[in-house]
Amino acid sequence: MPPSVSSSVSPSSSSDSLPWSQRPWLVAVAGMVALASAMGVGRFAFTPLMPMMLHDGSIDLAQGSWLAMSNYLGYFVGSLVCMVLPWVAKGLMQRLHPSRMVHWWLFITAVLTAAMALNWPGAWASLRFVSGVASAVVFLNITLWCMSQLAHLGRPQMGGLLFCGPGIGIALTGLATSAMVAAGWHAVSAWLAFALLALVFWLMVMTVVRGPLAPPPAHTQTGAAVAVAPEGPVDRLLLTLAYSLAGLGYIVTATYLPVIARGALPADSVWPDLFWPMFGGGVALGAYLSTHLPTRWDRRRLLMAGYGIQAVSIAISALWPTPLGFSLGSLLLGLPFTALTFFALQEARRIWPSALSSFPGLLTAAYGLGQIVGPPMVAWMLAHSASTQQGFAYGLAAAGAALVLGIVILAAMVWRHPHQG
Repeated sequence: MPPSVSSSVSPSSSSDSLPWSQRPWLVAVAGMVALASAMGVGRFAFTPLMPMMLHDGSIDLAQGSWLAMSNYLGYFVGSLVCMVLPWVAKGLMQRLHPSRMVHWWLFITAVLTAAMALNWPGAWASLRFVSGVASAVVFLNITLWCMSQLAHLGRPQMGGLLFCGPGIGIALTGLATSAMVAAGWHAVSAWLAFALLALVFWLMVMTVVRGPLAPPPAHTQTGAAVAVAPEGPVDRLLLTLAYSLAGLGYIVTATYLPVIARGALPADSVWPDLFWPMFGGGVALGAYLSTHLPTRWDRRRLLMAGYGIQAVSIAISALWPTPLGFSLGSLLLGLPFTALTFFALQEARRIWPSALSSFPGLLTAAYGLGQIVGPPMVAWMLAHSASTQQGFAYGLAAAGAALVLGIVILAAMVWRHPHQG
């Protein structure tokens, strides 16, 4: 075809002929859907369903805490596996590229969610553990695939939209659970409904997420990023520690928010079923807003701001146990939730650009370790407190203190190496 004819093809017609995996908006939406399934269903559907399971008598509060911890332990193990595999099994990783891992583990998420409806209480902890592994594997692989694909397509700024996915999933499962409670459903039916939702999400992702990682754009200058980053091993360790504290800081409220609200408000109140969807809405909104912040802003300071917002949200929930207080606390807790992940991964890429897959895996594992500590800590506090309300108050105080300590560590990083942008 002569050049003059080729150049006359309209952008819309050439775009329409592209495979779906080459269309930036579809890539971003597929990433959102994958995270909505892996995180919103695979990880966090248990939070709004725990009060239903408590009401059905299938678990008690202590058992619910251990089921939550099993999921967080699985998330930690999955993160470690993703961190180590690129180093010890390079040949295997060439065959198990991210898109394949996403396909398999999203399907596993749907199967595990359906299995929670079976009357196998002894197997529930194992199911929640493997579901946590699936969440971590999908999270790290879909993030890596989508970010690489968007960078290759010249639209890296759209990468932050992926992190709206967990909030959308949380809001969907929360609102659905509220409707199920109003209709008198039992937790068994809810698990099956969410398994069907996860299966639909899997089918949607399968049509877009295909092929190995895209090569980086030719104009990318990773060498320049390495040259200008003065941070070394100490700062990487500090970032890992601070991010781990973020996992502990949010998990107490995120896991027990519906239970805490139900205990503080009248039994016939409709509000407790709405706080979790509000949290999910805040997550999606915060992730969207994070994509519009100037790239020149210091990501460590943005992390400090996010930690501060979550600490304030915890204080509001503890000191103002009313519908308005819980609503504001839920929204503020969710607002920086996945934005913190986005900022932490950006900072990780800046201070250690040569470890694009292993360092994010380490950060995710550290975050998972912080989450693991939360449920058993609260279970211990509940067992050694005069009342359930007092035990939860101690747990919220410990979570807030963890976030404040994280702010101090991030401030030390800024002091050591002021931002040069």
